[in-house]
Amino acid sequence: MLNEAVLLESRSLREGVVARTEVLERVKALSLLPDGIHVTTAMVAAYFEVGVEAVKSLVKDHRDELRANGYRLLTGAELRSFKDLSQIQSRTPSLAIFSRRAVLNVAMLLRDSEVARQVRTYLLDMEYMARTAPVDNSVHSPADSLDDHIDRRITHILGTAVVPMFNALIENSGEHRKELIALRQDIQRVERRLCHHHTRLRRLEGPRKDRPLAGVMAAIDAMNGSEFEEHIAGLLRRDGCTDVVVRGGHGDRGVDITGRTPDGRPVVVQCKRFAPHNSVTSPDVQKFLGAAKVLHKADVALYVATCPFTRDALNISAEGGVTAVHRGLLEAWSAGTALNALG
Repeated sequence: MLNEAVLLESRSLREGVVARTEVLERVKALSLLPDGIHVTTAMVAAYFEVGVEAVKSLVKDHRDELRANGYRLLTGAELRSFKDLSQIQSRTPSLAIFSRRAVLNVAMLLRDSEVARQVRTYLLDMEYMARTAPVDNSVHSPADSLDDHIDRRITHILGTAVVPMFNALIENSGEHRKELIALRQDIQRVERRLCHHHTRLRRLEGPRKDRPLAGVMAAIDAMNGSEFEEHIAGLLRRDGCTDVVVRGGHGDRGVDITGRTPDGRPVVVQCKRFAPHNSVTSPDVQKFLGAAKVLHKADVALYVATCPFTRDALNISAEGGVTAVHRGLLEAWSAGTALNALG
């Protein structure tokens, strides 16, 4: 699972998920103008529990991106027509309005808001599970198909009906607000568990054609060195590795990450963020091979790169027992495919 901070930095990743406006209602009820489509700057600020100036500043910095997703500044005849339609009683000479897509876009850019952070987390969680759910090409019994359909239907109802209903109740409740919030959190936990359960079952049932996470490499390319190392460390932990420590920087003794595989073998990792048109060369691998096998005495050595490996580099890796995690394999690993070397 990608860190939600990546969403703040990668416009291409934001563009890939901005249509998932339903997550707004899953986090908190969003009040709309009478036209049922738009909200004002003040309403956006109220939703994210920040000041109006914070939203205005964000619009100033990201105006083109927000415009592409439905932000508009109305003036003149267009404003008069909109006021009549939306029954807005105001003499303001201009009015900024946001579509639901634009509001979600704000959530992916607004750093200092707990509501925005929750939206980002929920958004990436739902997108990850949707994109990594394998395509089922096997034959199942009618009972299996029915159970699978029921699981999906329950998850859909929880996310699109029950959670938004609780959001609306919370907004209009005083006396029972804490109890409603606790119940909503319980429902969201059930929803996530059903999604994770479904994904695990599909992976255990046999070979599938996996669909990679949309924009995963764009998100990785947007990371800095430390973020990339933390991302790889997160993948190791996700796949059951223990004692995972990021050691990148001065004094790392030739490796960026150390840990143990699920069965206890020492593992070391070298992380390289190269441009996609570059390649990892044979000398690069040889240098890492010496550090991995001699200094760290690792049983599993991973050289993870955002670019291809040369043929000589691949040959040296195979001969020396180094797993070359090239750009394509990195994309699949990040999208949920297990790395064989860790098994």
